[in-house]
Amino acid sequence: MFLISSPHEKRLVFKDIRGYKDVIMFKNIPFNRVEWVTSGFLTITALLTISAVPAYFWHYGWDWFLFGVFLFYYIATGTSITLGYHRLFSHKAFRAKWPVKLFVLLFGAAAFENSALWWSSGHRKHHKHVDTDEDPYDITKGFFWAHMGWLMFKLKPESPMDNVKDLQKDKLVMWQHNWVHPISFTVSFIIPALIGYGYARLTGNLEPMVGALGGFLIPGVARVVMVQHATFCINSLCHMIGRRPYSTSHTARDSWIAAIFTMGEGYHNYHHEFEWDYRNGVKPWQLDPSKWFIWTLSKIGLASDLKRVPNERILLAETRETKRQLSEKITHIQESDDSGEALWQQVLENLEGISERLTEISNELQAAAQAKIDLSKSKIRTLQAEVRAILAQINAPVKLAAV
Repeated sequence: MFLISSPHEKRLVFKDIRGYKDVIMFKNIPFNRVEWVTSGFLTITALLTISAVPAYFWHYGWDWFLFGVFLFYYIATGTSITLGYHRLFSHKAFRAKWPVKLFVLLFGAAAFENSALWWSSGHRKHHKHVDTDEDPYDITKGFFWAHMGWLMFKLKPESPMDNVKDLQKDKLVMWQHNWVHPISFTVSFIIPALIGYGYARLTGNLEPMVGALGGFLIPGVARVVMVQHATFCINSLCHMIGRRPYSTSHTARDSWIAAIFTMGEGYHNYHHEFEWDYRNGVKPWQLDPSKWFIWTLSKIGLASDLKRVPNERILLAETRETKRQLSEKITHIQESDDSGEALWQQVLENLEGISERLTEISNELQAAAQAKIDLSKSKIRTLQAEVRAILAQINAPVKLAAV
């Protein structure tokens, strides 16, 4: 086996009993479309994280101060993407004063996910064209494409950022857009290295340059890689794995595991259904630190106009999706060979009765939403409990014969 290189393709040539046979490898990879700078950055930082960072710990040991800086940077940059790039700029889910904007623009740049203007433009296209060829990180092209392939390869010419004209009027946003790369390197790598250097000089625990190296590698490089891939998982895993309690009209899914590492962004099915809500995790038990940060900022006068979906509309979406699942179950039973048996006939009748009740609930919620009537909290809780009980019963239809 030997390698043949040409300007147009790379081929692996194998010799077998029938003679020589050319096997074209990587023929579907558009090497002329590779974003070499982005691909190189993603590759080098990942390699440093799995090689240089462990080597640093091996030679110089664990340091709690540098770990503390890492945690601060992870939360600051991760929150700047979720709270800032995503909910503030992309979806206008709330308003923020300039100190908040400046913070999220500085530390958002430190996540190395480009400028807020560029990020918001792509994300708005994602929502408008989700699961289609016009979706920048279309999951139908596969996990790798949605996760990071769309950044590493440009299959189409860069589309104009004509959907962020509102953000182009914001001077802070445009300042960050014009200077995003110097800001990124300064905030993400230079400042952590200086912090490590100063810490080593003050304490004498490490050589100053060793401290600077630790600051560069741990709260710098390793943190960038972790924040980026946490964000990428929303585009990939959260369109593949998880529940869809609000809608199955798109691939977005809710994942509490993803929410842990993304400051609450894991409840993606809800977000795609109600993208302008400042919350992603709307249930009391759902982890959504970004929601809590926004709420806290509003209480101290740094945020305002927090948009939230009425409870009636949220429950209406859940009820409709439950009714859709129930309709599928009824159709499946009707088409089965056992549908004529007495037990299954009784099950079918009970399911149809439940379907009628779901229709009643949907109509009540629809009427309340259209009339902008807020149902009482106790009424909402009662209906929620009823819908959840129905959803649980759908998964075990045989038991319904005894209902």
